[in-house]
Amino acid sequence: MNTRFILFLLLLTSLVACAEKQPQKPNVLMICVDDLNDWLGATGGHPNAITPNMDKLASQGMLFTNAHCQAPICGPSRASIMTGLRPSTTGIYGQINDQDIRLASPITSDITFLPNYFGQNGYHTMGIGKIFHGHAPEGTFDESGGRVKGFGPKPPKSFHWDKKGTSTDWGAFPERDEEMPDYQSAKWAADRLNRKYDKPFFLTVGFLRPHVPWHVPQKWFDMHPIEGIVTPPYNKNDFDDIPEISQKIHTMPMMPTTDWAIESGEWKNIVQAYLACVTFVDYYIGEVLTALENSEYAENTIVILWSDHGYRLGEKGSFAKHALWNEATNAPMIIKAPGIKSGQVSASPVELLDIYPTLLDLCSLPANERNEGKSLKPLLQNTGYGQENYAITTYGKNNHAVVTEGFRYIQFYEGSEELYDHSNDPNEWNNLAGKDINENKQKFKHLLPKTNAEASPKMKSMPNSQQ
Repeated sequence: MNTRFILFLLLLTSLVACAEKQPQKPNVLMICVDDLNDWLGATGGHPNAITPNMDKLASQGMLFTNAHCQAPICGPSRASIMTGLRPSTTGIYGQINDQDIRLASPITSDITFLPNYFGQNGYHTMGIGKIFHGHAPEGTFDESGGRVKGFGPKPPKSFHWDKKGTSTDWGAFPERDEEMPDYQSAKWAADRLNRKYDKPFFLTVGFLRPHVPWHVPQKWFDMHPIEGIVTPPYNKNDFDDIPEISQKIHTMPMMPTTDWAIESGEWKNIVQAYLACVTFVDYYIGEVLTALENSEYAENTIVILWSDHGYRLGEKGSFAKHALWNEATNAPMIIKAPGIKSGQVSASPVELLDIYPTLLDLCSLPANERNEGKSLKPLLQNTGYGQENYAITTYGKNNHAVVTEGFRYIQFYEGSEELYDHSNDPNEWNNLAGKDINENKQKFKHLLPKTNAEASPKMKSMPNSQQ
């Protein structure tokens, strides 16, 4: 055979082999956790936290310790993440049915949800559990496991709390993990990670715990003995220096108050139950992460974990989210991606709104020009933002909190203000809004949203005070 022809065949074979080995776009595993505050071992949020799997994930990527939700309630927070738009842009300030998001306002009528954007760009999309407020609007995923059994089995009668307007309660129930929706979601997701795909995938798993009721089997409570439970900091006179509108907006009459929990002796029990739920969900997050590690996709999959907002466990007078203070807006976020240095921790203020553009950027997909967040890829690669670091949370029309490096500024629709210096007052007990530090307020005002859309009539419920 002609030597030149043989060389040609070898070169052709080599080129074909190289083409076959070209890496495809990275897969995405997105894990959403409901009502998870910063009580992780990796964040040092609570001394009794037992979260080995989320801690391990944090050690493999970047942990954002200063990430904030765009609304301190499930529905509008998740709508913001999935649309890439602020509540002040859409008018979605309260809870809303998934199917109604596109009907909420002209702005959202033709919006492309985050999973759909990946689907339109060549990804196989899958999802199970609570991803939007319920599960997801029809047509969001190529393959859907749905939302499994609401918030899980409940005892025939409440153990401790049965006020109308909340499913808040706490105590060991049911007997077996297999009865919990999160168990089923983890198994469904692990099964998908063991399958073969002919294109990259976008898999979302929405875990329910630690959303109320704080019920998980007894073995998870046993990991947090009651005698060792530490309760969070609380100042009984905390509200003496805040405006009246703040007290009105942040009062949640259907929820337990901190004073009630102290008087009844239930505070440690509530904290124990919440910690048990966090440890429970951490275990099943670990089941999914282990399935990924053991799969053929381990080296080419971006993992992002986020919570939709924080949660107050007695701080600031109540057991609830629903607030513009740090314990309600600060939400854990972790990103692990190929080529991103492990073990990084960022304290820069970032927003959950940044998730959409960040995932597009990491996957080299075209930017969605309608996204109001910014890509965090420069932070992940330690090349910086090139813009101001701040985060905005909105709770009802024209009620906003702005977090910058070291400060939180809150402005309500009627002009009242709160200002906290986090370097000297991490618990936000000393409102400086009327004091000498006022010269800083103009900077914070400059960062407030310029648009404050009318509240959408499609919302099922509204925050306490709505202009």
